[in-house]
Amino acid sequence: MAGGKETPRQKMIGMMYLVLTALLALNVSKAILDAFVAIEENIQISNLNEYGRGEEKKTDLKEVSEDKSNPEAMKKAIALMKVVNQIDKMTAEQVKLIDDLKMEILEKCGEKTKEVGPEFLITKAYSTSEPLKPIRMNLMKVDGKDKYDEPMEVMGIAEDIKKPTGNGLKLWDSYLKYRGDLTTLIASSSTSKEKKYSFKDPDIRNSKDFADIKKQLAPALKSVAPDDQEALIKIYSSLTKQEIADMHEGEIKDVHWIGRTFDHSPSVAAIASLSSLQKEILTARADAVALIRGRVGGGEYSFNKIMALAYGPEVVNQNEEVEVQVLMAAFDSDKQPMVTIGGANVPKSDISDGKATIKTKSGSTEMNLSGTITILNKSGIPKTLPWEKKITVMKPQGTVSLPELNVLYKGYNNVVEGVASGYDQTILTGQGVTLTKSGKGYIGRVGGAGRTAKISISGKSTKTNKTVSLGSFEFRVMNLPPPSLFFGATEDGGKASKAETRLFARYSDSPLKAEFVVQSWELNVAGAPRPAKGSGNTLNADGISLMRQAKPGSSISFMTMVKGRTESYVRKVVCLPFNKINK
Repeated sequence: MAGGKETPRQKMIGMMYLVLTALLALNVSKAILDAFVAIEENIQISNLNEYGRGEEKKTDLKEVSEDKSNPEAMKKAIALMKVVNQIDKMTAEQVKLIDDLKMEILEKCGEKTKEVGPEFLITKAYSTSEPLKPIRMNLMKVDGKDKYDEPMEVMGIAEDIKKPTGNGLKLWDSYLKYRGDLTTLIASSSTSKEKKYSFKDPDIRNSKDFADIKKQLAPALKSVAPDDQEALIKIYSSLTKQEIADMHEGEIKDVHWIGRTFDHSPSVAAIASLSSLQKEILTARADAVALIRGRVGGGEYSFNKIMALAYGPEVVNQNEEVEVQVLMAAFDSDKQPMVTIGGANVPKSDISDGKATIKTKSGSTEMNLSGTITILNKSGIPKTLPWEKKITVMKPQGTVSLPELNVLYKGYNNVVEGVASGYDQTILTGQGVTLTKSGKGYIGRVGGAGRTAKISISGKSTKTNKTVSLGSFEFRVMNLPPPSLFFGATEDGGKASKAETRLFARYSDSPLKAEFVVQSWELNVAGAPRPAKGSGNTLNADGISLMRQAKPGSSISFMTMVKGRTESYVRKVVCLPFNKINK
């Protein structure tokens, strides 16, 4: 429309386009403002719902505090009612503070706030008789819906959105104080004669996400009652906001939450934001009252089905005492629990009737299964408890015995093993034999003149801590059989070589693992005038010389003293003549 010569008709058409564009912009702005009005109305309704939810729990607690049929519960409820009244007092202060800011914004915008009724802006005024109920408004009656200078001035960000002052800073500090006071009161109210609980507000102002809030809360939760921790995390996180952050996709850095929320915010949008803060406060109050109500018992969890459950051992032994636990379980078929095992979630398809069915494979040793189970209460707050199950793994085993070969050898480390089927521990004791634990079995040692010994076996259950005798077995006591003598690799009766110089004593064909030591020897060669003698198992110079004098085909013999490696075994062993000697 500029920069060139236009006819009057062209100028008129251009002006019409300009007016039309302006009208369209006005219609868009009006639609946006009307949307804020609708949002604020929905928030007001939610506020009343949260107020009602908290009142319902408070009424339940009050009824218990007046029920004289249960003195213990009544006494506890009376004490908890005082805590709820404290919560209501601090909550009412927050509701009133925010309502005052709403009214100040409306008055600054020139709106009529003195008249009250269905046909006016203020449909229901604040009442001291119901201090937790926010003012009810009809923002469609606001004339200056698009005014934003006034809200910014009231919220203390007219000069600098990064550093709020006045009402804005007062609101922020009061909001954080409410968060700290509420959670501290929740934690300390669990204190009993047996245990003292507390919570020190870590004053979290900036966090990455919910997980980061939980991480920052962790040290403070150590002194909080276990049953309160999940609810306290939920309440604290719901009242936690990012104090400093960037806005407009990072164009403006380090802006305070008050500045980001109310910067150039139309009056109806500013009031909607304030109503949203009231909703968060009333929700936190309702969650807190629900938690405190649950401490007296009853009403906190919903159940619509019951079933009988019996727990006992999976396997028992003959004549063993059996213990079975029977209980009634109640569950909500519409709220199945969430179960984990080893950090992994159990599939929903394996959860029904209030319980999870876990299938796994046994290993070769004791199994220690563990995880968590979580259920939501009526307020939607999760309750998580750990579970653990220990399973003793029994190794399937069969035994074949040879009664005629039940022998214990003197002076020998007899390896003894036993299996007490049906028990996770096997215990062996001996009569006439000393048993010493060694690995999975025992070492049996016998001595003296006894000709028999007994080994008794018992089974012990670590679960019941009971020991049961399963029988005794008799064994014959015998000396170790003598070993064979070897000259090098040549056994008695074989052909020896003049090059051999060492003697060995061992079993040539026996399952016994006894070891023997040649202590001394005497060598006789047919036709030689005298024998050669020496100690150890190696021929000395005399023995080697005598061997060299032997003629081919001559007979030689060794007389040796052999000792078993165990101190108690000493026996003389004679090597019969070797029939030939190789050249």
